[in-house]
Amino acid sequence: MLIIVRHGRTELNATRRLLGRLNPPLDPLGEAQAAAVADRLRSGSVRRVVSSPLLRARQTAEAIAAATQSATEIDDRWIEVDYGVFDGMPLAEVPAEVWASWRNDSGFAPPEGESLAAVRTRVTDACEELLTDVTEHDGDVVVVTHVSPIKAAVCWTLGVDDGVSWRTFVSPGSITRVGAGPGGPVLHTFNESSLSA
Repeated sequence: MLIIVRHGRTELNATRRLLGRLNPPLDPLGEAQAAAVADRLRSGSVRRVVSSPLLRARQTAEAIAAATQSATEIDDRWIEVDYGVFDGMPLAEVPAEVWASWRNDSGFAPPEGESLAAVRTRVTDACEELLTDVTEHDGDVVVVTHVSPIKAAVCWTLGVDDGVSWRTFVSPGSITRVGAGPGGPVLHTFNESSLSA
């Protein structure tokens, strides 16, 4: 099974700001969420833990790795989307036309930022590689990442357009499970949460 985990909450998440490549640590609730996810995965068959390079993901991954006696591997393909000049901005202050561009065009990239289409491309590559690994070896692979890569992974799993990502919500500290089926990836669970924000 490919187990995709969103990192625990940070202060910027709690204050409803766009959080892309900024690198804050987990807040106290985020630490508790990371511990809760680690506890849920402790009794499974995790053999690899892969993480985004950003601190909030690495802190969550380290909790899981400690609980499952695994090492943490860093994979840059799982980093959050780059919001460019809007990174750190309160959600309510992002101009309406920017939200419209993001929603209507997956190729839209904000100034100094990255498009959701680019996220989909790198996440698809990572998912295909890891799902092959899962099918060829016993045990689960955990990936600790962020909202946009998780949504891209779900769209890849379901074989749907990136626009579906706008109709999904991914909680901090949540788990999404993807298995291998005869016709490709299969979504087993989405947004399992232990502690809400």
